[in-house]
Amino acid sequence: MVDLDYLAYLEDILTENRKERFLEVLKNRTNHFTIAMEDVFQLHNTSAVMRSCEVFGIQQLNVIEEKFGKRIDAEIAMGAQKWVDVNRFNSVQSCMDAMREKGYQIIATTPHNDSCLIHEFDITKQSAIFFGTEKEGLSPEVIDQADGYIKIPMVGFTESLNISVSAAIIIQDITNRLRQSNLNWQLTEEEILEKRLDWARNSIKDIKRIEERYYSNLSK
Repeated sequence: MVDLDYLAYLEDILTENRKERFLEVLKNRTNHFTIAMEDVFQLHNTSAVMRSCEVFGIQQLNVIEEKFGKRIDAEIAMGAQKWVDVNRFNSVQSCMDAMREKGYQIIATTPHNDSCLIHEFDITKQSAIFFGTEKEGLSPEVIDQADGYIKIPMVGFTESLNISVSAAIIIQDITNRLRQSNLNWQLTEEEILEKRLDWARNSIKDIKRIEERYYSNLSK
């Protein structure tokens, strides 16, 4: 549960415009869909996908670090790491297990013939959309255990897109359709409070000193 007094204390430091902007953005945030990236080697792709998540309202990004270490490229992410939750996993299986425990179906992005085109994708189910490596695509582990498949229609000679481009196209399509639907896709009240608290903390430069002062006053 969010400490409402603490939240009010922090938000009192922020400008009214900042607080209003938080509420406006949170209206379009969702956990109905989440994105998972499997061992992406090019660091700028991870950051670019994070930026797409932030721009189109996906709150959770899951990064699998089974082979390659990751770091967030701040220049590419453009500050998105302050507003998107990044969950890290040491293996593909642990990520898929965690997604299923949260109620998500596993959807693999692949150009296979039995894949569903994005405009035909069923948005009613909570889904974790998995993206693979730049060269090899998704691992057999994800392909074999996936509940469904999705692909972008292509009419040219080239049969693949850069992962960050693919992610942006898919995320934009499914989130746009989601916001136009009657589904209960928005964050819960508790989730909104949690994000307001996180974002307030991320917006205050000297947050450690502010927190110390708050808890020091409580103990008096």
